[in-house]
Amino acid sequence: MNQRQAKQRSQIGTVTRVRESVVDAVFPNGIPAVHNALRTGENREVVIEVLDHLDEQTIRGIALTSTQGLARGSAIEDTGQPLRVPVGERLLGRVFNVFGETIDGQGPIEGGEWRSIHQKPIPLVRRVTRTEVFRTGIKAIDLLSPLERGGKAGLFGGAGVGKTVLIMEMIHNMIGQHEGISLFCGIGERIREAVDMYDEVREAGVLNNTVLVYGQMNEPPGARFRVGHAALTMAEYFRDDRRQDVLLLIDNIFRFIQSGSEVSGLLGRLPSRLGYQPTLGSELAELEERISNTEAGAITSIQAVYVPADDFTDPSAVHTFHHLSASIVLSRQRASQGFYPAIDPLKSESKMLVPHIIGRRHFEVAQEVRRTLATYEDLKDIISMLGLEELSRQDRRTVERARRLERFLTQPFVVTEQFTGIKGHLVDADDTLDGCERILNDEFSEIPENDLYMIGTIDQARTKGRGGSEDENRHTNVESEVVGQNAQADEDKPRSEDGS
Repeated sequence: MNQRQAKQRSQIGTVTRVRESVVDAVFPNGIPAVHNALRTGENREVVIEVLDHLDEQTIRGIALTSTQGLARGSAIEDTGQPLRVPVGERLLGRVFNVFGETIDGQGPIEGGEWRSIHQKPIPLVRRVTRTEVFRTGIKAIDLLSPLERGGKAGLFGGAGVGKTVLIMEMIHNMIGQHEGISLFCGIGERIREAVDMYDEVREAGVLNNTVLVYGQMNEPPGARFRVGHAALTMAEYFRDDRRQDVLLLIDNIFRFIQSGSEVSGLLGRLPSRLGYQPTLGSELAELEERISNTEAGAITSIQAVYVPADDFTDPSAVHTFHHLSASIVLSRQRASQGFYPAIDPLKSESKMLVPHIIGRRHFEVAQEVRRTLATYEDLKDIISMLGLEELSRQDRRTVERARRLERFLTQPFVVTEQFTGIKGHLVDADDTLDGCERILNDEFSEIPENDLYMIGTIDQARTKGRGGSEDENRHTNVESEVVGQNAQADEDKPRSEDGS
């Protein structure tokens, strides 16, 4: 027997136990390493990742595909390497699964460079220690909850509040402003959601600078658990090799934790508090710590976060918040009033909103905007019961400023031009600060508040009041009427004792 035949023989084992997605196998001539990919089944279609060594010959792995038809005694082959995915510019505009296989019906990607999905985080000595703000061009975010370049932001929002549109606009701005790459990772996505996302990215014209990776909801927990690592491997290539900034969008990080809990339960590990896996913290950190910035580039991540039963003390939420540098909360109430993006300015926050990072001017303007909007929120109960006329002159002035600020913080998006008829605007942070300062100084007190609705910079309010294009004015009149009706209905509706 030559050396090659001996090596091939050492890679073949036998399945000894199959329990749902958990597979045990014996390799008498050499045990595979942890994280190695194994293949079995009639056509080697069943993929298993080694997670544990039970003894010197027996492994326990988790199947990343269906184990239907797999039986004891089946031959199982060690591939000798971990799961790998392709990297390179050839990925742009394509859709992949956890194995690096294309699922967009446009042919496979073969050859070229493939890398392991298990990569170590960048060591501290290679990370950039200075803190930089990541500008999105979206007024409400850049003003009140600025993002960190190379950091993580949580996006909180249910269905129908504009989460997908906000993600699409960030992808567009990333390409136009930073000349970077956008990578969308869907963990536990429904097929309908995946198709809708692909169609919207394509229709928005940003598909050629975007990579989409999906671990769908109908797939085994092992596939959903590893798809985030696969997406990060692709993102790290563009950061480290192409020296480009990457915007990584993850939907939903809770499903990553949930799939890890399923894997832990299948492996027979004792659960921790509230049924979560005992390794929750380390598994989440293994994923999150790979998101960082270097001298070459940065991976900036925006992650949709689901909070079970709105309980922010839930272990999944607590561990996730430790990694976030900003929280963006989308409000259904603001969406119903026509304020888009429907970002709640009082609930959204950022660790970057401190004077020594964003500057004294930005900090003071943001604090005054937040204070004005908070005062208006407190006065809404009085207005609904007694009317605006019963307020003091100072309070009425505060209400007028707040209503103008609310409308100024709305913004037409490039990706919604075909639906709204309004040209989208990418707004510089200095222009946003300038506009808010001038509103707070009552410079626009004589201009109708609806002239501040759905504009870019503050100077467009005067142009809008004098005329503007016929299509824009027609759409603006309709939108202004909707906003006015919704705002008035919100003020007139009866309130409960707790103010809700």
